[in-house]
Amino acid sequence: MSDLKQKNARVLLATFGVVFGMVALSFASVPLYRLICQVTGWGGTTQMVAENTSARIYDREITVRFNTDVARGMPWDFKPELRSVKVKVGQDGLIAFVAKNTSDENITGTAVYNVTPLKAGKYFYKTQCFCFGEQTLNPGQAQHMPVTFFVDPAILQDRNMDDVNTITLSYSFFRHGSRELESAIETYYTKQGGGS
Repeated sequence: MSDLKQKNARVLLATFGVVFGMVALSFASVPLYRLICQVTGWGGTTQMVAENTSARIYDREITVRFNTDVARGMPWDFKPELRSVKVKVGQDGLIAFVAKNTSDENITGTAVYNVTPLKAGKYFYKTQCFCFGEQTLNPGQAQHMPVTFFVDPAILQDRNMDDVNTITLSYSFFRHGSRELESAIETYYTKQGGGS
């Protein structure tokens, strides 16, 4: 009889181990998926590097457009200083966004971003960005937020990218810590699996 109890105990322990492993994996899936998207550029996830190491600037020009949005109920004005810029492949680009708190209270926001067309994400690199960081603005305060970027020369070797003449970089601001932000981040990374 004790042999049966030992077998049952092992089965129970193995079952708890599998359940624990599945729960742990479910909590780790979003951060792991986010990391995979950032590394591969899936679904418009741009790349982040410390500096542009491109040794050469190429003749091919790409127009980079900028799109901005704020979540419903977020009392901020948010816009790019320019609607678009033209950059040559390998050339550093710089754009500043301006956010202004139009309320009478301090508000902390966090921006979520992506690029379209989605297939351009793996070639669009940012070297400076305010995305996914907390930005706190006092009542009536406006803040300039620069983004530096470049288009990787590897785009020239990808025949699938020959038709890409325009890339749109989009940012959406949400209240930091809000359910809307968490939902936007989760939705953003969930959608990444569909495109490459």
